[in-house]
Amino acid sequence: MARLTGIAALLAATALAAGCGGGDKVSGGPPAAEVPMNLGIASPAFGEGGTIPKRFTCAGAGARPALTFSGAPPQAVELALFVIDPDAGGGGFVHWTVYGMPRTTRGIPSRGLPAGAREGKTSSGGTGWTPPCPPSGTHRYEFELYWLRAPSKLAAGAAPQRVADVIRTRAGGRGELIGRFGRGQ
Repeated sequence: MARLTGIAALLAATALAAGCGGGDKVSGGPPAAEVPMNLGIASPAFGEGGTIPKRFTCAGAGARPALTFSGAPPQAVELALFVIDPDAGGGGFVHWTVYGMPRTTRGIPSRGLPAGAREGKTSSGGTGWTPPCPPSGTHRYEFELYWLRAPSKLAAGAAPQRVADVIRTRAGGRGELIGRFGRGQ
């Protein structure tokens, strides 16, 4: 019986970490909130401040929403995307990082990546999109697009804090799309 209780506790902890309650969180929230807002980022799946449809969350298929980008200036060398849940306790839970995108990238489709793009690790320890899955309440999910003044030089699978630190030192501008999701929605 004690063994079953231990296994149940381990499974519960794993489920919590896979959502927004545990794992390798990023200190300081989004990487470079102080840079100018001069990029456009949108999704055909939800509007600014809107509810992220269930099919893109743990309550649905966990699919990845398509994104569109605009406004990268000529001095941009690279684009980087950082998706974070700032409402996760103890720091921001990173749901997705994508970097190495050329300045001319106009978005990310729901499947695949733009040429040259690489994905980093998430707070759950995996690589690629981790769907929203708050343990309780409604959380915000910040899709932060940055243009970088210099190449990130990050390899695929970079840790979330490393990606945030590189963006902080190289960002020249950003755009933001916020979606919301709660388990009762």
